[in-house]
Amino acid sequence: MPARAALLVLNAGSSSLKFAAYTLESAIPRERIAGQVEGIGAHARFTAHDATGTSLATETLPEPATHAAAVAAVIGLLERSLAAARVIAVGHRVVHGGPRHAAPAQIDTQLLADLQSLIPLAPLHQPHNLAGIDAAMAHFPDVPHIACFDTAFHRTQPWEAETFALPPHFYEQGIRRYGFHGLSYEFIARTLAAQHPDLAAGRVIAAHLGNGASLCAIQAGRSIATTMGFTALDGIPMGTRTGSIDPGVILHLLGTMGMPLAEVTRLLYSGSGLKGMSGISQDVREIEAAGTEQASRALSHFAWRVRREIGALAATLGGLDALVFTAGIGEHSARLRAAICENLAFLGITLDPARNAANAPTISNGTTPVLVRHTDEERMMALHVLEVLAA
Repeated sequence: MPARAALLVLNAGSSSLKFAAYTLESAIPRERIAGQVEGIGAHARFTAHDATGTSLATETLPEPATHAAAVAAVIGLLERSLAAARVIAVGHRVVHGGPRHAAPAQIDTQLLADLQSLIPLAPLHQPHNLAGIDAAMAHFPDVPHIACFDTAFHRTQPWEAETFALPPHFYEQGIRRYGFHGLSYEFIARTLAAQHPDLAAGRVIAAHLGNGASLCAIQAGRSIATTMGFTALDGIPMGTRTGSIDPGVILHLLGTMGMPLAEVTRLLYSGSGLKGMSGISQDVREIEAAGTEQASRALSHFAWRVRREIGALAATLGGLDALVFTAGIGEHSARLRAAICENLAFLGITLDPARNAANAPTISNGTTPVLVRHTDEERMMALHVLEVLAA
């Protein structure tokens, strides 16, 4: 491996592109640059910083910015800031790997065809992941490109956790619970294994609470159940998504109320959740600051749903050895962590108010540790890229 070899990881969304670049020193990825392009398709803004937090870029891209233009901006920054390094591989977050892809894999023609076939299972995510892959492969045609699947970590779930109560042929056709946020949960599982091997070997519930939110039951480092299902719409309420909802409500909206499918889709994905309930924003900081009854009710419902899922996942584990909060809300909202952990003393969970207010790494004073940990999906992808290259 050449000196100053670099890895680039890309996380392409519908209107954004997150990235991180790592140099390899003693085969350990060291983050050098990270950032994102927001507003792809409209007013795209490119920001980036180095490992110390120093700004390297703050600019607006020419309109209309595409994923290809966003990747080009990232490449230009790398060439200016890491001129002595050479990109030897690119990792890509792919939201849906379907039932067959349970590990990161090098992208080839067959894999691209497989990922294209999964677009109907993730229509709001998969096409943009593929757009990012296409743009990066055009810039780096001669290096390996590695797909890192957000669903892969959950392929260890038992059949009972994956299936819906439908006739079996639907399961065989791929209609099953896949789960998402797998890269985040895998990073948390590896972090625990390094920091608290005794806890990692046991029964852990990880709560990835951000604009997208879910929970995962992890036993001995393996996913055995998660709240998201066939799509990233299922489970607990999120920033703008409903989470689980009675299917009869959907039928009622489409049939009795005559709402067009596109409008129902918009309501479920972008007009509901904390934003829809609060009438303010999907940003918990803004909702907490508002202090209105409607805002308080939205937060209360969110905490209630998360708490209910913790109880359900603890049942699947047969008990609980640790609870881990991560992602934006999980790492920074002491108010919601406290509300979520109310009435969980039967699981050995009680919080220390001072440590919780300080977002301390351990915020509990009960028999079951409650931890706050930063997640890093980009670093998890970089580690996966190295693993594939080594294999």
